[in-house]
Amino acid sequence: MATTDIDLCARALIMIGAEPITSFSDGTTESKVASNLYTDTIKNLISSYRWRFASKQAQLSRLTDVPDAIWDASYQLPADMLSLHMLLVNDRTIKYNRYGDMAYCNATSTDKVFADYTFYDEGVTNPAVLFPAYFVYTAELTLAALFAFAVAQNTELSVALENKAARQLAYARNMDSQQNTTKKFVTSRFINNRNSKSSSRLEGIVED
Repeated sequence: MATTDIDLCARALIMIGAEPITSFSDGTTESKVASNLYTDTIKNLISSYRWRFASKQAQLSRLTDVPDAIWDASYQLPADMLSLHMLLVNDRTIKYNRYGDMAYCNATSTDKVFADYTFYDEGVTNPAVLFPAYFVYTAELTLAALFAFAVAQNTELSVALENKAARQLAYARNMDSQQNTTKKFVTSRFINNRNSKSSSRLEGIVED
């Protein structure tokens, strides 16, 4: 079953013993709190780590503005960017400074400049489209900790959920770090050792 932003908030509310919501505008205290906290909480979680599921590259458009004496060119950064990790030209990183939604760097007019960055699409209302299960559960616990204080006004429960969310966040980061390219398994040593053992056994067999 798909997880929507409403589903995610509803499960977080159930964790604190509150009534789940069916929309962000149903007029309840729970929906008002969820509506105010959801987007910023997700953005903060995504920005807290270089998640592989929230990373991508995009070619940047060169702007006509000449920055200053230090940099040769300015480029427009993507609208869905949360944090910029690096700029690349011909698969090599280059130095840059970020100013708002622009990046200043030294590049020629013929260079193709790419940004490697963390993104968030605010138009997506179905987190399951972008977020793996380990991140969804992290978000639920994080929201539950906030809801425990804002809705249930239970500081003790809020702290307990916050600690649980921190442990889940560490687990999620570990899981995400394993989503890169698998290292090539080197079999030559294993095969050589196995062949060596086989040869040793054969040496003990004397033909008639």
